Amino acid sequence: MLFVSLAESEGNTLKYQTNEERSPGTVIGNLAKDMSLSRSFSSKTNFRMMKKFNNSFVRVRESDGELTVGERIDRERICRHTLQCLITFDVVSFSKERYNLIHVEVEVKDINDNSPEFPNKEYTVEISENADVGFRISLDPAEDADVGSNYIQSYQISVNSHFSIDVLLRADGVKYAELVLMKELDRETQSSYAMELIATDGGNPFSSGSTTITIKVTDFNDNRPVFDQNNFSVTLPEDAPVGFVLLDLNAVDPDEGLNGEVVYGFGKQVSAEIRALFEVYSQSGRLTLKNPVDFETKKTYELDVQATDLGANPIPTICKIIINVKDVNDNAPEISITPMTSISTGIAYISETADKDSLVALISTADRDSGVNSQVHCTLYGHDHFKLKQAYEDSYMIVTAAALDREKISEYNLTVMAEDFGSPPLRKITQYTIRLSDENDNAPHFTKHVYEVSVVENNAPGAYITTVEARDADLGTNGKITYRLLDSVIMGSPVNTFVSLNAISGSIYALRSFNYEVMKHLEVHIQASDGGLPQLQSSAIINLKIVDQNDNAPSITEPILNKGSAEVFLPKHAPAGYVVTQIKATDADEGINAQLSYNITEGGHLGFSINKVTGKLHVSCELNYDLSETLRVLVAVNDNGTPSLTSTATIHLTLIEGTPPSVPAMVQNDSEEVFQWDMSIAIIIALAGSCSLLLLGIILITTTCSRHKRKKREGYSTLPGYRKETLRPITIWKGNSFTTISARDPQFSGKDSGKGDSDFNDSDSDISGDGHKKDSPPINILAVVSTGLWACTSECKILGHSDRCWSPSASRPNTSLSHGPHLSTFSKTASLPRNTLQRDTYYQQAHLPKTNGLQSVYEKVQHQEFDYILVCPPTPARILETGEISLPEYGHS
Repeated sequence: MLFVSLAESEGNTLKYQTNEERSPGTVIGNLAKDMSLSRSFSSKTNFRMMKKFNNSFVRVRESDGELTVGERIDRERICRHTLQCLITFDVVSFSKERYNLIHVEVEVKDINDNSPEFPNKEYTVEISENADVGFRISLDPAEDADVGSNYIQSYQISVNSHFSIDVLLRADGVKYAELVLMKELDRETQSSYAMELIATDGGNPFSSGSTTITIKVTDFNDNRPVFDQNNFSVTLPEDAPVGFVLLDLNAVDPDEGLNGEVVYGFGKQVSAEIRALFEVYSQSGRLTLKNPVDFETKKTYELDVQATDLGANPIPTICKIIINVKDVNDNAPEISITPMTSISTGIAYISETADKDSLVALISTADRDSGVNSQVHCTLYGHDHFKLKQAYEDSYMIVTAAALDREKISEYNLTVMAEDFGSPPLRKITQYTIRLSDENDNAPHFTKHVYEVSVVENNAPGAYITTVEARDADLGTNGKITYRLLDSVIMGSPVNTFVSLNAISGSIYALRSFNYEVMKHLEVHIQASDGGLPQLQSSAIINLKIVDQNDNAPSITEPILNKGSAEVFLPKHAPAGYVVTQIKATDADEGINAQLSYNITEGGHLGFSINKVTGKLHVSCELNYDLSETLRVLVAVNDNGTPSLTSTATIHLTLIEGTPPSVPAMVQNDSEEVFQWDMSIAIIIALAGSCSLLLLGIILITTTCSRHKRKKREGYSTLPGYRKETLRPITIWKGNSFTTISARDPQFSGKDSGKGDSDFNDSDSDISGDGHKKDSPPINILAVVSTGLWACTSECKILGHSDRCWSPSASRPNTSLSHGPHLSTFSKTASLPRNTLQRDTYYQQAHLPKTNGLQSVYEKVQHQEFDYILVCPPTPARILETGEISLPEYGHS
């Protein structure tokens, strides 16, 4: 049957109809002919399609406006189940300086080119033999892509004795069939039924599709679950999140045990699309959103949820749920701008002599939402020389609002904003440019006069740096810009040996690898020229900053290394806190890349620690090594760059009989002195402290018992050396070494038997008391320490000195010391204070118990000056490095 296109003119809107699947070139209508019915028509009128949406389906002939099919139109693909399928566009008819805008609507009519089709060619349903007459089973609906009368109109079932069908309409317009039981079943008589279901559409000629249904009759379970409601209708916002709860379904089965335990699930006829969007929890019956929904895709979903008990031959109960998707404003408007004259995309051209209200471009808008959310308002921003005029509901025209003058404004950058009326409103913003033509009276103009650019040092030659951009308001050759480097000299070399410039793009590249330590800044001058006559130029400056990179490892300057190592001399008896040496290093980098830290990687357990900040290498505990031993400490210097670079130095420590410092300096500022300790050493220190406390307790008990014995003995000496008791020796500093003597009473005999170190024949061990009967004055060990330099006395001779006196200067003459009841030892190396206030403070700072024995020694020396009084423990212990503590620091005297 030949289809005749219809045309109807309503104002400036023309409506046409055509069937789908028409071959390309089929004539739909003629604009010139249809317009001449109501207005005068000029043979010189031309037509041009303006709107871009769906413009490939319909073509417009410019000479007379004839509308033809551009490509095959598949109505089911572009409109799906929509009853009315429209293709709309705008056409401008113009002659000379006059124009007329025509809105065209082409309705695509459906033809019966699709047959009904069931999802499955055959499927099986079950029904209990005790099902009541009238019991219904929903069947899978057939699908038909056509609409209207061409869509499915009826369902039929083959003749049988027990079942009939009832055709129903779902909320979304889909027709489906329900199988209705018309007669009671008896499974023992007949256990299954087979029948054919046929779906027929209303086309001419009609089409149909069929499926085979097998019905199995099962034994019954007395009670089946019952829902609170058999039907639900819920509203679901299209922006609901995944997991959104739509319903909490509840069904009750009065049976007991498994026969009364209810589980939930989708009905068998529920499509895969619905199963992908929604989820039913089998145990709780909760219906939730599994995947996001889209109102613009589908507005209504209808599904069945069945409740089934776990007994034998369960009878499911169906609950029908209709889900209405609520539209939310989730689609921003779309903008399409079609210029009257265009050379490049996004730019419209118009002569500066154009009259007021001249058409520049047509704006078309669209919004995929519905209702108020789809209504769009369009606004133009940028300059009052242009304005918007509404052509139709969703179309606007950009027209001139004033006379144009390119010598004042050569280019207009306009902003088109389309905003819908949703809540909250969504908008789409598009930038649009309108240019005017003129002579070459504009010089190129850089976007920036000065470009601040940085490049990391050690770049590869040829590396991209930046791109400069200059603009020229002129057109054609007059606006064609070329770039070049202005001649200059940098560090004695031409600038073009450092960087290169692309004359066309303005891209700048490095010709060499930059070194921050050599050159930190580079200034390049660039000139842009147009192609007009006379040629116009402008220039810009590139300030190129070289960024430092951590490419220099620390360099150790002190001590001076030989093949990565250095030898340092260390006094054998250097006390804890003694500064062995200071590691100094420099880094050619700057900033954080030059921040250095020091640490010991090997040899810290030998009794040394290092300050992380200053690099000072300290003795962390008392040393107990032979002069023949050489200690090795490996020190690492790290910078703070990324990645961190490291230099190492091996320090070989040679023990000597050296001269340690005279005055210790306590290092108590954690911010200035930071030592490195090990947790295992801290545990060792704690154990050593516990042992020391135990030993001190034993000594105190022994001393107390000795005192009681001495009180019972009359005429016996009260000296510590009496009865040859084992006492700690006293160590005094002698010139450049330590000398250890027995801790006897300050008054003792200087008699020497001349038989070596044996005490047997010395006056020290003269138990007869003859040594105390000598006429020589009593000798005070501590007093000897304070004798003047080079003033050797008889006391010095007795101590073993000959021609050089080792004692440092003393400010006071020697005086006799009063006898004390007992000489005690103490374990703190220090110079004793002279006055009472400083003495008490000294005991507190040194954490020494002010015992009677210690007081006795102190009272004997309070009027003397000494270099050092060192009382060593019976067995020198070697203390390993511990956590951060305050240690005395000794400087070289």
